[in-house]
Amino acid sequence: MTPTPSRPAGVAGTALAVTLAIQVFTSLAGTATSVLAPEIAPALGLPTKLIGVFVGVLYAGGMAASLASGGFVERYGAIRVSQACVLLCALGLALVAGAGSSPTLAGLVLTTAALIIGLGYGPITPASSQVLARTAPRSRMALTFSLKQTGVPAGAALAGAALPPLALALGWRPTLLLVTALGALVIVAAQPTRRLLDADRLPARPLSVRGVLAPLRAVFASRALAELSLAGFTYAATQVCLMSFLVVYLTETLGRSLVAAGLALTVANLGGIVGRIGWGAIADRRIPPRRLLGLLGILSCLCAVATAAFDARWSPGVLLALCATFGATAIGWNGVQLAELARHAPRGQEGAITGASGFLTLSGVVVGPPTFALLASLTGSYRVGFTVFGIASGLCGAYFLLSGREAMPAAGR
Repeated sequence: MTPTPSRPAGVAGTALAVTLAIQVFTSLAGTATSVLAPEIAPALGLPTKLIGVFVGVLYAGGMAASLASGGFVERYGAIRVSQACVLLCALGLALVAGAGSSPTLAGLVLTTAALIIGLGYGPITPASSQVLARTAPRSRMALTFSLKQTGVPAGAALAGAALPPLALALGWRPTLLLVTALGALVIVAAQPTRRLLDADRLPARPLSVRGVLAPLRAVFASRALAELSLAGFTYAATQVCLMSFLVVYLTETLGRSLVAAGLALTVANLGGIVGRIGWGAIADRRIPPRRLLGLLGILSCLCAVATAAFDARWSPGVLLALCATFGATAIGWNGVQLAELARHAPRGQEGAITGASGFLTLSGVVVGPPTFALLASLTGSYRVGFTVFGIASGLCGAYFLLSGREAMPAAGR
């Protein structure tokens, strides 16, 4: 078991700040290609719907990296692993920026880039959970994790707000290279915190296949951890479909401009930021986390069905209000779920357990976009995908509401 060092004054704030900055960048990197797909795809001679494949490959890499991350975090430290992940994300975007105009070669380059970005994206949450579980006040666990997880919608909101105007002004290739340069700044900024936040690393910790699979077995052995992972699988699939297809849906189905569609994505992610903070505070003080996760699944279902009913005659204000509400529910759940995972994990193994659960959560992300794209291809409409994934979230939420009282945390917590 990893030792629990003393908590120096101010370390909680430092830990939250650095993990949040890293999360914002990796989310920005993971979303950038989806946001710029209406510009990238025609330039490379590829159909826009293939963005679902790109996102699926990205999160397939994230799945593998998340599962394997526990041992690396314990051996090298959460901050060092996070720095390596930022570097991978930046390299992946640089590869996209350098893709040639031949459709076949461009498809291969984009697939490789998606895998590299995914390998960088996957370990970020397990690494930050290892840090925050050790530094966050127990009375504010859900809020602290939720604040850190606002980095996901914040990065996506930044992508939606900044990248389309930059791409129209500079071109999509220079825009991606600017994001790559931002990654280098994040790596440098995180370095001064490493000695403090990686103090619990175990340099002699062996790395093995057995060690990689042990946390996954622990997740399946615990009903609470398995159910939380089920929620992660379902809710993450709905979340990533919202983030990946909203811009394309609004531009192709409703005829909105790229900038207007990017604004809608930004508003959805801002709703996710507000939701994550609000739900985290509510889970700490008002509504038990399991019950809250159930309510969020039901609300997300209602928003998804309403999104499928978007009409070109709707006013921009109504559309943006619904996008904000959808974001608050379909994106806002994650911090509450991660805090519960850390609360139920054996002490010192929070990163490894989160990584194993993240493997299952990201499998939902891998399945979601290609399935959504397939539904769109078969039916000729993006509306069916939003409806199907919304219903899945609603069923998961109903299970959490109807399946009994809150599970107890692991012994010794």
